[in-house]
Amino acid sequence: MKTLIELYDERPLENVLSTEMFRPERTILLVPDELENLESYERKLQDYFRFRGIYTPYTFETVDMYNTNDVYEKLVELANMYDDLTIDITGGTDAALFATGLLSQDLPVSVMTYSRRKNKYFSIQNAQFADEMECNVHFNVESFLRMAGGAMRRGRFDQNVLENHIDYIDPFFNVYLAHKKSWLRTITYIQNISLDSNQSMYAQGKRTVRTDTGKVSPNDELLEAFQQIGLIHRLHLGNEEISFEFHDHEIRFWLRDIGSVLELYVYKACLDIGFYDDVVCSAVVDWEGDGKQSNVTNEIDVLACREVSPFFISCKTNSVKTEALNELAVLRNRFGGLMAHSAIVTTSKGGAMMKRRAIELNIHVIDIDILKKGELKEALKAASKRSLDKGKE
Repeated sequence: MKTLIELYDERPLENVLSTEMFRPERTILLVPDELENLESYERKLQDYFRFRGIYTPYTFETVDMYNTNDVYEKLVELANMYDDLTIDITGGTDAALFATGLLSQDLPVSVMTYSRRKNKYFSIQNAQFADEMECNVHFNVESFLRMAGGAMRRGRFDQNVLENHIDYIDPFFNVYLAHKKSWLRTITYIQNISLDSNQSMYAQGKRTVRTDTGKVSPNDELLEAFQQIGLIHRLHLGNEEISFEFHDHEIRFWLRDIGSVLELYVYKACLDIGFYDDVVCSAVVDWEGDGKQSNVTNEIDVLACREVSPFFISCKTNSVKTEALNELAVLRNRFGGLMAHSAIVTTSKGGAMMKRRAIELNIHVIDIDILKKGELKEALKAASKRSLDKGKE
């Protein structure tokens, strides 16, 4: 294949997958003439391919994607300019698909499509080279954000540092389950006795401290459990004061952040499954992708991906609100399209209304009962498969 024509689709994957798969000599993307910020879109897509190490010349042609004659005339023009031309009809409007059908009757062009359900390409006309060819493209998390015009900023965790702390995560979560009722007040206490700006590993304070919401004291058994698993050292539980040392800066952050324990546990579970090509904990999504501080950003607690399917996971150590479900669905749809799937993991009992809304949004719910049974990994795999199958319908 020398020349590939893509029909623009709002789902980002449809606009890049065939170029990734077949590496043609050139790709031409037919885009709607009413597309806003076309110049910015072109730049972002070029940046995406450079990020992926693909240097195929990628050009853009504007047409009225809802006008069959306009699309047909543009396709005829391109067919007369380039030989060995293949049109990918995976994306595009009905009018564009109809125009391609008309063209295939008049000119000996090749036409192919990609099946999400089968993860294969199929020849529609004269594209035997692609017929029943399995798609073997693999992406990492950042690639999915970039193909949609966004970018990934560093989140609250350094992935390289996390690699050296993996063995602490499961014991950390087990301690959480055993002391869930006193978790909030104990972490709040730790926050208040370790406020120094130089990030000292030493924490010291009176047994009861005053906060914005009132007085708070820690659960001594929880602090002792932290020492037993190596998160803190030299714990002193006096009648008037408490003191200890954090294991290191990373652990210091974990013990001063209410929700880190669940995010880390889900992150490690995704790694342990061995199913995903890439897993990121605390991925900050920059919607515009240019790094400006004024840009809209959202944090995804855990983002994983396998082949052409990203998995968006939100973690909540409190009750799940409708706003959280809506935000998760918007991010999944914007940066993943039909191949994306999502789950919300909560250490609360999911209510009936919340679960109904999650079903409406195709979000899998993993609640405290599943976590207590130790079935998180099985639930994550089930969520991936079930959501992916639905996306392929």
